[in-house]
Amino acid sequence: MHKRRKLAALLGAGLAPVLVLGLNVTPANAHGWVTNPSSRQDQCARGVVECGQIKWEPQSVEGPKGRKDCAGGNGRFSELNDDSKGWQVSDVSRTTTFQWRLTARHRTTTWQYFVDGDKVAEFDDRGAQPPQYVSHNVDFGNYTGKHKVLAVWNIADTANAFYACVDVNIR
Repeated sequence: MHKRRKLAALLGAGLAPVLVLGLNVTPANAHGWVTNPSSRQDQCARGVVECGQIKWEPQSVEGPKGRKDCAGGNGRFSELNDDSKGWQVSDVSRTTTFQWRLTARHRTTTWQYFVDGDKVAEFDDRGAQPPQYVSHNVDFGNYTGKHKVLAVWNIADTANAFYACVDVNIR
């Protein structure tokens, strides 16, 4: 009887950390990407450009807020930073609507748009939960020609953001 109690105590002590760690793991519930004009990860998902893992999870380009690269600092999706990959360039007007598809909606602080590293637009959601599809009309000002647009979705209650790059030709 004593051996059984000792074994039960040892098993309990061994499983306790696993259970505690398992309870503290929170699944990511915020995912999304720009579908129109077609972002780099959207092109990967549709098979327009040959890519790695991003093909199966275009919504997962997540990284710390403040990044300025297409992969958001996420090494698994580093091919999104490769400007020589043959990304399809979308012809757009000086004012263009960007549409995000959110597979899991998360409270949002801001949506930001950068052209070649310069912020051209910001939309403040003040912590609201967005709908499944979100659109923003972005004014490119004096920019014309071929550029890379970095679109950023800043999450309200985490230190992370979601990133999408879109190659455009502004007319």
